[in-house]
Amino acid sequence: MEASVSQNRTPAEVDYNLLTRRGSSDTTLRVEFPLAVKRTVVMKKKERKTLSNQRVPLGSATAREVLSSLVATSAPPERTAAFDPRLFLTKLTAGKTGREYQGEESVFSQGDAADAVFYIQSGKVKLTVVSKRGKEAVVAILPEASFFGEGCLAGQPVRMATAITVQRSTIIRVGKLVMVELLHQEPEFAERFLAYLLSRNIRMEADLVDHLFNSSEKRLARLLLLLANFGQESKPIPVVAKISQETLAEMIGTTRSRVSFFMNRFRDLGFIDYNDGGMHVHSSLVSVVLHD
Repeated sequence: MEASVSQNRTPAEVDYNLLTRRGSSDTTLRVEFPLAVKRTVVMKKKERKTLSNQRVPLGSATAREVLSSLVATSAPPERTAAFDPRLFLTKLTAGKTGREYQGEESVFSQGDAADAVFYIQSGKVKLTVVSKRGKEAVVAILPEASFFGEGCLAGQPVRMATAITVQRSTIIRVGKLVMVELLHQEPEFAERFLAYLLSRNIRMEADLVDHLFNSSEKRLARLLLLLANFGQESKPIPVVAKISQETLAEMIGTTRSRVSFFMNRFRDLGFIDYNDGGMHVHSSLVSVVLHD
């Protein structure tokens, strides 16, 4: 253990407390606390190499990285004062309609003609798919300020999923041709719309990795954190009231009984709370995601 003093200070002017902890040969933690000068902290940890022939262990993420990934994948691109999709949509005088939906009301069904793009002005929408054998799966639950139905812009003739409101929602419908014209005439809107689609694609990839490698308990914990917009506010944010355990089970690929078991465990451990307004998710739930 060695301490080095810069040339412009004498040893008497700077007193360093060096803390070095060595576990394996490739992990070093070194913290410097200079006294009587501006405090600095230097930390060195094992670097994660991401070369083509090396892999990063899925369970090696730190708490900070998990929280950051949850925020990055759960929220749509940030809207600045200079950009708000509604400002562009309000300019449209034709080919646009707005409607209020009650909870559990269908916006469109799987197999319907794909001829418009939708924007959630308020509320939430659930996307589901049904197989030929009649098995239903929940693809996503989209929050406010999300687009959906954009597959028509890529040439999809019919809807590949069913869109149902989870709660009372206000949704704007923009015709396909009008949306294409808007993307051509408004470069800023086109750029942000593309950014939104890319961010949602990243979220879907993260969901797939989560489904393939994590246990059902971890998948449920991550889903609850995402549904609660975890990381957006300092206090817990209520999840959609009365969201069924069947829906949660369909989203993480397990049974309702397993979801019920884990939900009771999370409540007993103080990770979630129930009240008349819905369910509150606490930040401590991230410990389930981090636990090996």
